[in-house]
Amino acid sequence: MLQEFKDITSMELQPSLPPLRTLQHQIDFVPGAVLPNLPHYRMSPKEHTILSQIVHELLQKQFIQPSLSPCAVPALIVPKKDGQWRLCIDSRAINRITVKYRFPIPRINDLLDKLAGAKVFSKLDLRSGYHQIRIRPGDEWKTAFKTVDGLFEWRVMPFGLCNAPSTFMRLMHDVLKPYLDKCCVVYFDDILVFSSSFEEHLTQLQSIFETLREHQLLINLDKCDFAAADIHFLGFILSSDGIRTSPQKIAAIRDWPTPKSITEVRSFHGLANYYRRFIRGFGEITAPITNCLRSSTFSWGPNQQQSFELIKAALSTAPMLAFPDFDKPFQVDTDASAIGVGAVLSQDDKPVEYFSEKLSASRQKWSAYEQELYAVVRALKQWEHYLLHRDFVLCSDNHALQYINSQKNVNRMHARWIVFFQRFTFVIKHKAGRSNRVADALSRRSALLVRLQTEITGLQTLQELYNSDKDFSQVWEVCNAGHPTLDYSLQQGFLFKGNSLCIPDSSWRQQLIRELHCGGLAAHLGRDKTISILQSRFFWPHLRRDVTRFIEKCFVCQRFKGTAQNTGLYLPLPIPDSIWEDLSLDFVLGLPRTKRGSDSIMVVVDRFSKMAHFIPCKKTFDAVNIAQLFFKEIVRLHGVPRSLTSDRDVKFVSHFWRELWKRLNTDLKLSSAYHPQTDGQTEVVNRTLGNMLRCLVQDNPRKWEEMLCHAEFAYNASFNRSTGLCPFQVVYTKLPNQLVDLAVLPKGSKTLAGKTISEVQDTLRTVKENLQKANYKYKQHADSHRRFKSFNVGDLVMLRMRRERYPQGTYSKLCPRKIGPFPILSKINDNAYVIDLPPDIRTASTFNVADLYSFHPPYDTQPITPSSESGSSEPGEM
Repeated sequence: MLQEFKDITSMELQPSLPPLRTLQHQIDFVPGAVLPNLPHYRMSPKEHTILSQIVHELLQKQFIQPSLSPCAVPALIVPKKDGQWRLCIDSRAINRITVKYRFPIPRINDLLDKLAGAKVFSKLDLRSGYHQIRIRPGDEWKTAFKTVDGLFEWRVMPFGLCNAPSTFMRLMHDVLKPYLDKCCVVYFDDILVFSSSFEEHLTQLQSIFETLREHQLLINLDKCDFAAADIHFLGFILSSDGIRTSPQKIAAIRDWPTPKSITEVRSFHGLANYYRRFIRGFGEITAPITNCLRSSTFSWGPNQQQSFELIKAALSTAPMLAFPDFDKPFQVDTDASAIGVGAVLSQDDKPVEYFSEKLSASRQKWSAYEQELYAVVRALKQWEHYLLHRDFVLCSDNHALQYINSQKNVNRMHARWIVFFQRFTFVIKHKAGRSNRVADALSRRSALLVRLQTEITGLQTLQELYNSDKDFSQVWEVCNAGHPTLDYSLQQGFLFKGNSLCIPDSSWRQQLIRELHCGGLAAHLGRDKTISILQSRFFWPHLRRDVTRFIEKCFVCQRFKGTAQNTGLYLPLPIPDSIWEDLSLDFVLGLPRTKRGSDSIMVVVDRFSKMAHFIPCKKTFDAVNIAQLFFKEIVRLHGVPRSLTSDRDVKFVSHFWRELWKRLNTDLKLSSAYHPQTDGQTEVVNRTLGNMLRCLVQDNPRKWEEMLCHAEFAYNASFNRSTGLCPFQVVYTKLPNQLVDLAVLPKGSKTLAGKTISEVQDTLRTVKENLQKANYKYKQHADSHRRFKSFNVGDLVMLRMRRERYPQGTYSKLCPRKIGPFPILSKINDNAYVIDLPPDIRTASTFNVADLYSFHPPYDTQPITPSSESGSSEPGEM
């Protein structure tokens, strides 16, 4: 047969252009895009020689030609598996301005599902497949590339263009369409022909060869295999018995050295993840490695090394999986534990695919029945394309699941799952835990994670430093002799002053300051907050001085922090009586848009404990969206608040409350009295949040949403100067664990095991007294630098129009800074007034006194009345 088709199995491509088929690779630029013109790359003499030789060969084959194109990108060479070199172009600049055309790339799992019943296999590989497709005439200049030898452009499709894979798959789909999914599957230039018998296979192979000849597509015999019982295809070994992992790939994984960087970890994880369907509990085994990838800095410890060795061993002993046969019923075995869920899809007691998932912290608190039910839900969703509209057997070791369809009283979550189950036709079979070995292994393997603990080692060396330390040597000798002083004590070989661990004069002092000021759970908080966090845990002489000097020299703080000024009289709100009852709400707008589309932050602050939640949102969110977000992130954690302070207008707040009550689904008749007041608390939080985010994201501003949780923890873990405690301590009665608290060290002798109810009440009472004192102190200090200004109802005032009050698109630097005059309708307090605005000025009618100016009529005109002026005022045209 091969002799018959010598024309398409030649060892080299013909030194001429491929035929101009109906399908060519077209390149359409975005209208108005700037054409790139980039310099060529510098290369070593050897690389330059190789590049020149490849260019000369391509010119002889007529694949490229000299160019006069107005745009150009650099060329580079990359090695092939066989040791040869391939010419590629750095087409990123071209791809950015190219209109993308989508053609579906097949899923590898879907291709393998077509092979049930096949016994004979052949694999065909096209020779230089991309170079067998022509560039659409007239588009050649768009592929121009530079070398030291000159400017050239492609006449055939090169590697690197964004639409090239879609063009190639479209060609292969059109050429082999009569045979796809019947006797062959295609993945780019790899063609797999499969048959149930040898005679049938030869007939089908000849038909495919004739089709390739008709379209003048050449194949590479060196990479082809014919009529084999098992064959290597896309990293798998395929045979009539099923599918197994490639020995070459597994050998590479087994011999993989311990990673030394994030890049090496990502490479190993990506290769191992390709075979996750073969591994029981893959997600649980690789959890430590996955956590390592989420960190911005490389960290490889005992947990990661254990996971690294386990995944190697699991892949080395991976079982063979059967091809799914859609003429036979499937069986799904599920199981769950307190840590993870597992499932296996099988036929005739042979596994088809494994699935596992680690449960989140909230799901780990579910009952055993709910976890078992969730395992069934995840398994059916994972294999829905196999099980839908087919009869199958569902096996579980939970006896209660047998009555899932006959329960009378179910909650909303269970009801939603049961509705999902109605789409399937299955029989539930109970299997004892010992007999459900396959699924049990998936869930029980995750129990290893329960015993993993975090700790910091190295601080034990402090014991060796006390004896020679200039600050603590004398105290150390006294305490070590069995004569503890009033302030100092010795516990398990460590020196404490009260409840604070004494730190000798060593590098540990700077390390602790750095960790609590700019570490992973810190956010470059100010001097006083950093000192308070350190003093609550550690002691050494001149701690305040060392922290001050460190923060003064912190380059991040110097670069990303600014100063702010306060204006206007200080008018504090009434002090709340308890936590999370009286809240303030504000928004930080104008942030860079993130991958999830967020461009704003909703800031919610408890006015009693000063705890804050920073919630990403979008500037376009209306009151309905904000109410939904508020219910999801605030009400579910802290309940419904009694009051909410916001600088939004009356309509927004009123609509917000109505929508929130609607989501409460209550029959109670609720009403609200709108009291527009001002409070500088949330504005201060916004400034602090801005400083923290700038320090956290630094030169990556679009990552602010990822850093928001870091900023929230750092803010709530810092001491508040009004309450004297950190918000965590007020709400949860204890300080949160910082990274430095994970050291294997004893706790101070005066540390309490817990707080009684009376002590918690004393804490709330102390916080309230501290807030009263702080409000009085802040008011006295603030009002000493500000002047009092008051207006009466009916007075004419000019309004200072801030930029955010103008309708979108109407503001410019030449717009008037004040509009009016308008009369005052009512006085809320000394700081807030309601203004009678005409209907064409669409902004909130409540203004701060700082934005109001007395109106003085001109001498040469008659006094202006509100009616004559208000009808012609237009914010964007004043």
